[in-house]
Amino acid sequence: PSAETPVFVLKGQDVRLIVQTNITLENIDVLFWKFDTTINVAKYPPKVTFERFEGRAEISEGTLSLLLKNLQEGDSGPYEAVVAGNKNTNVATYMLVVQEEVEPPVLTVNSVSSINGTCNMTVTCRNQNTSVISICNNSTCSQVGGESRGAETSTVPLLSVYVAGGSIICNHSNQVSWAKDTKEIVELCRMTPGNYNSALTVWTPVGVAGFVGTAALIGFILWRKQKKRGKEEIISTDYATVMTPDNSQAGGEEQVSPGPGPASLTIYSTVGPQHPQPVNHQPPPVDLPMSTMSTMPPMPESLYAVVEKKTSKQ
Repeated sequence: PSAETPVFVLKGQDVRLIVQTNITLENIDVLFWKFDTTINVAKYPPKVTFERFEGRAEISEGTLSLLLKNLQEGDSGPYEAVVAGNKNTNVATYMLVVQEEVEPPVLTVNSVSSINGTCNMTVTCRNQNTSVISICNNSTCSQVGGESRGAETSTVPLLSVYVAGGSIICNHSNQVSWAKDTKEIVELCRMTPGNYNSALTVWTPVGVAGFVGTAALIGFILWRKQKKRGKEEIISTDYATVMTPDNSQAGGEEQVSPGPGPASLTIYSTVGPQHPQPVNHQPPPVDLPMSTMSTMPPMPESLYAVVEKKTSKQ
């Protein structure tokens, strides 16, 4: 065959080239695999790999196919299989292209507009060397600037912009790899002037109503707390502590003043509705034979308890 068959291989990968016609080698026939017409890669019989491809090429005895390993960009070019005997016969022709993995592209949104309810976006898809400008809507994209897209069999990486799955896709590809950058159409079209005004019209009254409702709830809670606090103040009663002249606490219990000397005789008054007035009788002079106690005239609804404590001697 005279037409070259294109073969694309990712850099570092292997490829097997096969004989494209059925052949039978005669006793004097030898099959050569050649690179770029003149450079021998391998032959059979006998099975030999030539120096330039030693360790990276191998011919199969059964199928006479050629295995090329760990391909590099310098290995790109034409390969052919030739049967040499009484005459030379070409039995396989290939154009091998070794390519690197493509770099991820960058998709940039230049502008977004809304016309008659349709969202239109102008975007730029670029790689390191080229760029494409397109106008897109919800369903399609049309290129309006930048370099044109190459053929599918081109060795030059391709940039393309299209719509799929609700997104604008910037695709960078070659024959062995691809990478993409995407933008969601819903996100791009959400804040166009028309959509922004519609959203504002819907959410403004909702926000006002929410604010008024929250303020009313807070006011009601504060009113309830204030009302409850007022009731508690009315019910509450303050209790006063009555002290004796010697600063002892009244309460029906005997209080003894510290220090030397005779103890004082103290009368405690327990009252009902009347205001309590403690009565204190000072002890008589020590040279008198007995103590004299003065009794208050009785008061209505009052009960007096007289507690006498004898003088204790230390």
